[in-house]
Amino acid sequence: MNKTVSKVYLAADHRGVGLKLYLIEMLTAAGYSVVNLGVDDPETSVDYPDVAATLADAMKNDDKSRGIIICSTGAGVQIAANRYRHLRATRVDRPTQARDDRIHNDINVLALAADDIDIEVAFMCVETFLETPFDAAERRVRRIQKIS
Repeated sequence: MNKTVSKVYLAADHRGVGLKLYLIEMLTAAGYSVVNLGVDDPETSVDYPDVAATLADAMKNDDKSRGIIICSTGAGVQIAANRYRHLRATRVDRPTQARDDRIHNDINVLALAADDIDIEVAFMCVETFLETPFDAAERRVRRIQKIS
């Protein structure tokens, strides 16, 4: 478990509820401090930009936290999350993507596609995302500063 992660915030639109609840259960069992930002009912339709706004607000003053955001394709929440300067989101479907994006881009939000990813693979991606440190080489820090 990565002790440098203060909290893990999870948010999903109605299409991502099942995956989100599974990940909350798994992360809690692994000892992470988890904050459920909703929604919890797949019948409660919510727009993915609103889900991203909720996550952005929760993470605004917590630079040691990480976020996981879920919709049906993962693309909508990724695009919406990246509107906020303090969030760096990427959609992944393989643990190697999560690892590389943490190392190279210091991503702090993982976007998942509820309709496209196996739940066990999703959890492996999340574990990798949470456990992989950023390689703070000067060139990488410089690049991130240009987008943040």
